[in-house]
Amino acid sequence: MNQDRTAELTPFTIDLTFEEARRRAEVVAALGPDWDPVGALRSENEAYALLYSGLDAEQQRTYDRLVAAGVLPDEGPGRAAAH
Repeated sequence: MNQDRTAELTPFTIDLTFEEARRRAEVVAALGPDWDPVGALRSENEAYALLYSGLDAEQQRTYDRLVAAGVLPDEGPGRAAAH
């Protein structure tokens, strides 16, 4: 019973590039015509600034240590944590 059973298989192919482009188009369509990516980023930056505003001296030292360790992102462009 060591027959080659590959002849019984049905080939299946998928174009992942096309599917990814289709997925992205659907996401943008779902966001709707009123979605403002620049406004969303601006709001996110404002929320981040507000979150870490008004820290006392000890909190600021802790924040600075976490930024230096890469746990929290700094205030530079891209603002992503290292870890």
